[in-house]
Amino acid sequence: MVSHVRLAYGKTRHASATFFIMLLAGVIGIAIQPVAPALANAGAQQLAQQAASAQKIAWIAFDGGGARSGDNTAERHLNRTNVHLLTQLWKVALPAVVDSSIVEQPGVTTPSGVHDLLFVTTTTGSLLALDAHSGALIWRADHPAGSCKINNGSQTCYTTSSPAIDPSGQYVYTYGLDGYLHKHNIATGTEVTGGGWPELITLKPFDEKESSAINIGQGYLYVTTGGYPGDNGDYQGHVVAINLATGAQTIFNTVCTNQAVHFVEKPGTPDCPQVQSAVWGRGGAVIDTVTGDLFIATGNGTFNAAAYDFGDSVMKLDATASGANGLPLDSYTPTNYQQLQNSDTDLGSTAPVLLPQQPTSETPYMALQIGKDGIARLLNRANLSGQGGPGHTGGELQQLDLSKYGEVLPQPAVWTDGHGVVWIFIANANGLTALRLTTDASGHSSLSVVYHNSDAGSSPFVAGNVLYVQGPGTLLALNPKTGATLWSAQTGSQHWQSPLIVNGMVFAVNDSGSMYAFSIPA
Repeated sequence: MVSHVRLAYGKTRHASATFFIMLLAGVIGIAIQPVAPALANAGAQQLAQQAASAQKIAWIAFDGGGARSGDNTAERHLNRTNVHLLTQLWKVALPAVVDSSIVEQPGVTTPSGVHDLLFVTTTTGSLLALDAHSGALIWRADHPAGSCKINNGSQTCYTTSSPAIDPSGQYVYTYGLDGYLHKHNIATGTEVTGGGWPELITLKPFDEKESSAINIGQGYLYVTTGGYPGDNGDYQGHVVAINLATGAQTIFNTVCTNQAVHFVEKPGTPDCPQVQSAVWGRGGAVIDTVTGDLFIATGNGTFNAAAYDFGDSVMKLDATASGANGLPLDSYTPTNYQQLQNSDTDLGSTAPVLLPQQPTSETPYMALQIGKDGIARLLNRANLSGQGGPGHTGGELQQLDLSKYGEVLPQPAVWTDGHGVVWIFIANANGLTALRLTTDASGHSSLSVVYHNSDAGSSPFVAGNVLYVQGPGTLLALNPKTGATLWSAQTGSQHWQSPLIVNGMVFAVNDSGSMYAFSIPA
């Protein structure tokens, strides 16, 4: 069964019907409802739990998956008028640090009963399933490093990836430190094998790792790779698209793009002479919900389109993570790409930020790319360089210099206010910057700074028209239009961790291996 999505911002293409199911989940879901009182009959109690869970939504990937907006528009319980009432519901110690984000599937029938389940991937390769209302560990699956050492040295391999949940609600996917993506039964944690599973992601897990969050949409899983800190070793950086129905996969390498294969360690074959390009922004591969195409951004690496090398570039691929004629479908590379490479000022320290359609703009479909240099580049994602096709340099619609606020590594969030105005929230170690997108009477669109404050943190999150930022020691809830603090809680040390707000609850993990839940008392 197939449905249609818009292609090339006007034509049509076929896509899996699951793509639309995922998009609609964020629209039709409603907030958490009060759980029915305990019933004497255990069977009736289970039915009541299932009925309550049916009113909740699943949050299947980091920032909602798909376009990675980071805006939970389905949140109806928590808002600006009551967020100050949040109190800590529980705090638990995890078996290892989770340096990423959280996903949730409500109403899972497990051997121990019906649970709203939270899923996290630890740095040591374990997938944990926890009860959202108590923090109890329901099941655990381990995919440890074994003998894997970073760059074949002494430090054990690790991951900062986040899991993803199948749209069916039956499976959860996680990256293992063996270089494979693993598929688990969501109720029991039992690993599913066969039909391509587990799926190979890299033949060089000692040099390449999955840093970004797994994405899921239009019948595919998308997994990206980069290197370890220090920029050492034989890694190229690539995206793997896995067909959920067949298990077949496609590989797109960011250097030697004409080779759709998994490279081996030198001096074996197949391999690429260029190294150390990476897709390691927190968002990884993002999905254009208009066309179904993918967008990725690279940091480091050589740029030489004639030799199929696309370091420090934004690239567009089709839904299968394929380009055309050995090249991406389209690309953007800043004119100072060599300077970025020489100074390790990665363009792709974040994933592309896809902005909602602007009907009155001469470029209605835009994207924002900001990296370590702090330059926010507004792009026309229907023609990235403005010159038609891949391999050109320059052509951005606007460059907004935010370098005085420092380099940007967390993934920005996108929010549309009640007047249809698009806002972008950018957090880093120096604070929070709010941008607003406007279009003038001539159809020219541009970004401007509305405010900057000292609320440092990782990837922001919006839910119920409240902006959440998890920083070093503190989780904040803010008025998105002003940055004013509405609520705060101590959540400990923080690195890449970012919060999840879904079904009337707030969840956070920290860099000390703790997990927190907050809710409004009944």
